Amino acid sequence: MNYIQQAYKGENEPWKIVLTLILVSGLFVGNIIYFMFFGDGIDVIEEQKKLLEMIPSKNFWLAINLLPFVILLGLLFLLVKSLHKRSLLSLTTARPKVDWSRVAFSFLLIVITALVLFGISYYSDPSLVELQFNPLKFTILLIISLLMFPLQIGLEEYLFRGYLMQQVGILVKNKWFPLILTSVLFGLLHGANPEVAEIGSIIMVYYIGTGLLLGIMTLMDDGLELALGFHFGNNLLAATLVTAKWSALQTDAAFVYTAEEASTQISEIVLPVLIIYPILLFILAKKYKWTNWKDKLFGKVKAPPKENYKIIE
Repeated sequence: MNYIQQAYKGENEPWKIVLTLILVSGLFVGNIIYFMFFGDGIDVIEEQKKLLEMIPSKNFWLAINLLPFVILLGLLFLLVKSLHKRSLLSLTTARPKVDWSRVAFSFLLIVITALVLFGISYYSDPSLVELQFNPLKFTILLIISLLMFPLQIGLEEYLFRGYLMQQVGILVKNKWFPLILTSVLFGLLHGANPEVAEIGSIIMVYYIGTGLLLGIMTLMDDGLELALGFHFGNNLLAATLVTAKWSALQTDAAFVYTAEEASTQISEIVLPVLIIYPILLFILAKKYKWTNWKDKLFGKVKAPPKENYKIIE
């Protein structure tokens, strides 16, 4: 059974799917709808500054922002286990057990790539960023990031590339539609971020492109392991390496962008999607010997024989 077919191991009555999506993603959907219809008069960055002035520290603000993800991930796992009668393994991978080496490799791949790109950018023009390293604040930030970001990215991966991709896949009986749908929805999820207000809609290319990359990883590798490692490495560095006044993650990172506006960083939005991401996919494809791309990404989803529905614990 491939990754999407893992959904057949559980109970998939429509009301259970709708209830799960409402309970787990209702907060995000409501937030998106609010900003779509009522967000024109709201200065997201200014509102964020006001909130930061009211709280003890940026690290506290980060922890508070990540807490809902922790709660919702636990809720998703509970609903999958109790409502859908499925194992969490079937939501994670088509393999007999989770391959943590894949998580580690993908994590290291994006971390090394990002650090190299940052080093090149810093060497080319050091004036773009300014060192603001504070040992105590950075240590607290690192601890919070290591504890909570795995749960934050876990919710996004298990909800989009996991639950939603699997459920939509067995509904429409193909793989390309859930891949595109979850990528677009993943991008829209980030539509209320301050970066969108500052940079403009061009940043949606990065968000949707990243969702597409993670979706391709999941389908080609028949599991979430690579997507989990990549997403964690990406968010960890986004919080600890460089921050900006217009960033969604206001943290005590080691560096801060000196530019008051984000327009100078547009090249950094398009470059990863068009050049870096294909290179990373090529590396992963070679390492894990991916083949049959057409069927993996565009093939049909068929119900497996009943004897294969048994959950592997």
